[in-house]
Amino acid sequence: MTPRPHTVDRLKREDGAALIIALMATMLLTALGMTLVLSSNTETMISSNYRNSQEALYAADAAVERVVQDLLLIPRWNDILAGNAGVSPTCTGVSPFTPVSSTLSGFTDTTTSPTVPNTGQQLNLLNATCTLQKATNTLNLWGANNPVWRLFSYGEMSDVLSSNAIDSNMYMAVWVADDPADNDGNPTADTNGTLTLHAEAYGPSGTRKVIEVTVARTSSTEIERGQIAQRGQDELNQRARKAAVQTPGKGLTNMQMGVRPGGLVVH
Repeated sequence: MTPRPHTVDRLKREDGAALIIALMATMLLTALGMTLVLSSNTETMISSNYRNSQEALYAADAAVERVVQDLLLIPRWNDILAGNAGVSPTCTGVSPFTPVSSTLSGFTDTTTSPTVPNTGQQLNLLNATCTLQKATNTLNLWGANNPVWRLFSYGEMSDVLSSNAIDSNMYMAVWVADDPADNDGNPTADTNGTLTLHAEAYGPSGTRKVIEVTVARTSSTEIERGQIAQRGQDELNQRARKAAVQTPGKGLTNMQMGVRPGGLVVH
């Protein structure tokens, strides 16, 4: 059957093609625009999370440094390892224990409900202590010498300096336990002058960083009073180089320069 002439003419016309092309172009440009917006937002979130992650790491490290200053002033570290009998929460899967040290750091938050600054994120440090202790007991790496953690220090990063010169939204907490390497079978007593510190920093968007260090009390008068955090040979060398100058009444009788680690030797 042959189509009628007017039907053939209508099929040959291109009326409306420009509208279809314009709509398709608009849809394509809209999709590209949305992709760019999502990509930009994603990059912004990645950058923000990375910044928070690094800031939390520095905050945890600062918490350790702050606590070490308090340890210098405590003559009996067994007082730190003793628990505060007035705080005994129920921890699922953990034998009853006192999570808070009977001797607290000078850097402690006075609020009863700690929160991550400017976020409203509530922190339950007692539950965090229970979680830490449960994880330690579950791993059971040291048997009878497994650490018993005591909450020792906690507060906002911005409060580290009295001048409020630190602009940070990080909240820090430090737990203290006996060093399991002393192998004395009593995790609530220090026998070798060594403690383990577990520091955590909390920030916006659920940011959390953890640092664990070992701190040892020094018995030599040739080194600065207090403890040496095990942060590498360079710090040990620096302290050793300064020791002779800081020892009251000690005279310098001989000085040698060498190329070995800690090459400056003073007698």
